[in-house]
Amino acid sequence: MPRRTQAAREAWLLGLLFFSLLAAAGCGRSTSGFDPASDAEPPESLTALGIFVGDGRSQQPAPGVIPYDINTPLFSDYATKYRFVKLPAGGKAQYNADRALDFPVGTIIAKTFAYPHDMRDPTQGERLMETRILLHRADGWVGLPYVWNDEQTEARLEVVGAVKPVKWIHTDGNERAIDYLIPNANQCKGCHKAERDTMLPIGPKARHMNRDLVYHDRDQPYTENQLTHWTRIGALEGAPADPAAAPRMAVWNDPSSGSLNDRARAWLEINCAHCHNPGGNARNSGLNLMASTERPFEFGVFKPPVAAGRGSGGLRYDIVPGKPDESVLVFRIGSDHPEVMMPEIGRRLVHQEGLALIREWVASLEAPAATSGAQ
Repeated sequence: MPRRTQAAREAWLLGLLFFSLLAAAGCGRSTSGFDPASDAEPPESLTALGIFVGDGRSQQPAPGVIPYDINTPLFSDYATKYRFVKLPAGGKAQYNADRALDFPVGTIIAKTFAYPHDMRDPTQGERLMETRILLHRADGWVGLPYVWNDEQTEARLEVVGAVKPVKWIHTDGNERAIDYLIPNANQCKGCHKAERDTMLPIGPKARHMNRDLVYHDRDQPYTENQLTHWTRIGALEGAPADPAAAPRMAVWNDPSSGSLNDRARAWLEINCAHCHNPGGNARNSGLNLMASTERPFEFGVFKPPVAAGRGSGGLRYDIVPGKPDESVLVFRIGSDHPEVMMPEIGRRLVHQEGLALIREWVASLEAPAATSGAQ
């Protein structure tokens, strides 16, 4: 099968938009027998993908669907997230120590975003907002947003995205409210774009998944390392028998999982490095926020910013060791202005706890011996 050009892929998404508009006018289609590996148009309903038991409001995975979690998650305006992988029949992911696991064609990766009514008491329930889908087709990955209805009984494909108001009681007891932004299908590439204009998963990398998870596929819940679990059930090949031999990212808010440097670099990688890496959308900035980046200048120390004016806040360097208030990195993470904030998509609020971590980390840094001429 010939590979699609980028123009053809965008035309395919526009075709989905046209079809969605027809469907809204009453033109339905059958979704039975959908094969994610094929070129068939994806179903309008999330239920038809077979990811959840029942209508999905409980987020209970269907048999054969694997839940997973990551050590340090991307901040998304304080939303709770549920992550799942559905492999094709007989399919296995291949282990990679550095990049995302290599998933077979036909894989579905799902991530649901939700808001508890009261973050202090999960038993009060939650509101499901969206489920983002990554389909692995023969010519690459495709991202699709499914938006949950107000009745919480179904999510429908909305390739144009949506804006949904939501409110909740935060951990401090105060009510918060935002207009939650659901990205359109084309915006998925903003974060998931890799080399040669391809899309790749971000979260399911060995270093992010190397952690314990509580599973519920037996009579009693049990805890198992995720890499070990996937290997045991035949979903993963090539992983070390001992998870200690695999890379592991620190948990950003758990000091027992790593040093201040480890936790700050983990937060920066998951929140920023999908763009700020040598193959990402922000590669022209020269800023590499992968946790594995060793040279201080490359991750911002005394590095002049590419952005000018409002985007830099009039500051000279991305990171000034010991001086968070003089660092562009801190300035942009702490902003909610659309022309300033970083990440520039995927959030509307400032992650105050993450900002505090990065401020503490920058304050702890010492100037390297060579400071690229900085004064």
